[in-house]
Amino acid sequence: MASVLTSLANKLARRLSDTQVPSSVRFDVDGPPRNSLLRRQSVAAESFDPEKDSDDNNEEERQIYPKSDSQRARLTNAVKEILLFRCLDEEQKSRVIDAMQEMKVKEGDVVIKQGDDGDNFYVIESGTYDIYVKQNQSTEEKIGEKVGSYNGHGSFGELALMYNTSRAASIIATTDGILWLMDRNTFRRIVLKAAFHKRQTYVELLEDIPLLKELSSYERTNVADALQSRVYQDGATIISQGETGKEMFIIESGTVRISVKENSKEVELSRVGKGAYFGELALITKRPRAASAYAVGETKLAVLDVASFERLMGPCLKVMQRNIDTYEKQLTELLGN
Repeated sequence: MASVLTSLANKLARRLSDTQVPSSVRFDVDGPPRNSLLRRQSVAAESFDPEKDSDDNNEEERQIYPKSDSQRARLTNAVKEILLFRCLDEEQKSRVIDAMQEMKVKEGDVVIKQGDDGDNFYVIESGTYDIYVKQNQSTEEKIGEKVGSYNGHGSFGELALMYNTSRAASIIATTDGILWLMDRNTFRRIVLKAAFHKRQTYVELLEDIPLLKELSSYERTNVADALQSRVYQDGATIISQGETGKEMFIIESGTVRISVKENSKEVELSRVGKGAYFGELALITKRPRAASAYAVGETKLAVLDVASFERLMGPCLKVMQRNIDTYEKQLTELLGN
């Protein structure tokens, strides 16, 4: 179990390292030094097991800080683009927002000090914040060299909560601003637990898809970690014929209707359910979408973006190409051209 959680924390760290702050400085802001990764396991792996962590037991520990409607709206807007929260469902996002405390800062306030223990995760609502790193802790310099900044949005502090390490940078407010903070325990119980169960759910889903038998267990796990969940209501358009393809879809639950338009008339080709996938044709051929897809009833999909598709699905391309040839033959028989 420890190795599984360490792997999850490492993957979250790598994905977060490319977001919100220039890549040249992001890992220095908050992440564990590479040599410390070899010496120490993640905090999650040391003391938190999501399989044994019961939601019922957590109700007593659940933190709820009252917020006005306007505060919830502002916070919801602030967190919606943070990669870290993409594995959360709506209920989990609501719990995250409940657990966050507002923190007003003044120009010059030290939000995080290099060398301190990591205790909170921060989401920026407003204000600007500079990042400083001391390359040598034994020197007399107070804050070190400026290596980057946040300007009115983003988040910081998450990686020190995943790993048993101290803060690797100082962050100082350069204007007045508002931050939202979440404590270590809540972060781990909601965010890391959600990441763990997301991986389990998607690995099980992928194991039942014949196409992905071409992938090794490790490769399927990588695909599972890259998937994002999305819900469509009855009748909603998932993809439209003629548009540029940017994602592949796997059905978690519900039904999808596949249709093509010919001479201004839409013809239904098929309806597919759990475990079926679609949208890969445009990603392989680089051509516009050949069909439209609509949700039939509430439908939950696992979504793989084009960058992840190209990086992870290589072993399956030959099988996909055969499927495309069959699909195009069926279209020709149906439409006559």
